[in-house]
Amino acid sequence: MPTTTFTPPTRILMGPGPSGAHPRVLTAMTRPLLGHLDPDFLRVMDGCRAMLREVLQTENEVTLATPGTGTSGMEAAVMNLVEPGDRVVVGICGYFGERIAQMAERAGGEVTRVQSPWGQPVDAAVVEAAVKAAGNVKLLAIVHAETSTGAETPVEPFARIARENGALLLVDCVTSLGGMPVRADAWGADAVYSGTQKCLSAPPGVAPITVSARAWDAVRRRETPCNTWYLDLQLLEAYWDERRTYHHTAPISMVYALHEALSLVLEEGLETRWARHERNGRALQAGLEAMGLTLHAQAGYRLPVLTTVRIPVGVEDTAVRGALLHRYGIEIGGGLGELKGRVWRIGLMGESSTPGNVLLLLNALGKLLREQGFKADIRAGLDAATERLGAG
Repeated sequence: MPTTTFTPPTRILMGPGPSGAHPRVLTAMTRPLLGHLDPDFLRVMDGCRAMLREVLQTENEVTLATPGTGTSGMEAAVMNLVEPGDRVVVGICGYFGERIAQMAERAGGEVTRVQSPWGQPVDAAVVEAAVKAAGNVKLLAIVHAETSTGAETPVEPFARIARENGALLLVDCVTSLGGMPVRADAWGADAVYSGTQKCLSAPPGVAPITVSARAWDAVRRRETPCNTWYLDLQLLEAYWDERRTYHHTAPISMVYALHEALSLVLEEGLETRWARHERNGRALQAGLEAMGLTLHAQAGYRLPVLTTVRIPVGVEDTAVRGALLHRYGIEIGGGLGELKGRVWRIGLMGESSTPGNVLLLLNALGKLLREQGFKADIRAGLDAATERLGAG
C-alpha cells in the first residue's frame, strides 16, 4: 500500500537556494488561512509592502511581491517594461543574465547581448559602447549577484550609463537581497526584483519587486498590452494598493512567510545582516583556498553569499555532492551552463550563513576530497576560516 504521509529529511542547505528558513517563518505558514480580501490579511500585505521598501532601500510607491519564485519577478519586470520593437541591452556574465535576454526577446524586444566571461563582472565600458551603438535603448539590464558564477557586478556604473542614455535600468537582486547591500534608490535603478528563498530565508513562492516612478510611467504608457496577464504589474498593483481590485487568489501562507522573514531581517538590522554574510562568506573562501582549492570568480568581485569553487582534476562532481548530502546532510550545488561539472556552488545565505556551517562544510568536504585522492589540507582550511571569523 503506498504511503500517504511524507516526512522530509533534515538538510543543511548550503547550495544556491533555497536556504534554510527560520523557525518563525515556518511557524507563520501554519497560521490560520484568511481570505485574500479579508481586512486582516490586507493589513499583512500592507506590512509587507512597508518592510519591502525598507529592505530594498526605496521609497517607490509601486513595491509589491509577485506570486511565484524569483523568476516570476524577473518575468514581471521584463514583460512589463519591454514592448515589441524596444531596444534592450543585457549585460551577461552567467546563466541568469542570458535568461533575462531570452525573456526580452519573447516580449518582442530587439536585444543586444554584451557577454563577459563567466566568473567576471559585466564590463561597463563594453556595455556603454553597445548602448551608444544601438541608440534609443529602452532598457538596460544586469544581474547584481550572478548565482551561476558567484560574481558581483557593481550597479552604479550601469545606472550612470542608463541615465545618460535615457534608458531604464533593471537589476536582478534575487541572490543579493537581504545578504548584501541593495540600495534601489541610491543606485538609481528603475526595476529591482528578488526572491524569498535565498538571503531572505523563506520558502520559494513570492518575488519582491519595486519599480521607479519613471519606469511605472513607461508601464502605464504602453502601446500594447503586457505580454503576461498573471504578472501584469498594473493589475497586481491594483490589488496591492488601496483599490484592492481582485486579480488572483494570493498565496496566503507565503505572504505570512514573507512578512515574518522581513521582520527578522529588520530586527537583525540591514548593516548587521550584511556584515554577517560578509564575514562568513570570506571565512569560507579563505578556508577553501587554504585547503588547496581554487575559487572560480574573479578576486575582488566574489559574492560573500555564494561561492564557486573549481572541482579538482580527478574528483567526481556528483560523487562528492552525493556523499555530502547522504553522509553529512549538507546540500551544495553543481555548476550551470558552461560551468556544469566544473564548479561547486556553495551558498551561505540567510539562516544558512553561520560560522558553524562554514567549519562543518570545510571539514566534510576536505574528508571527501581526500577519499577521492585530492590532498586537502583540512587543518589549514579550518585554521584560515577560524582566523577570518575571529577577525570579522
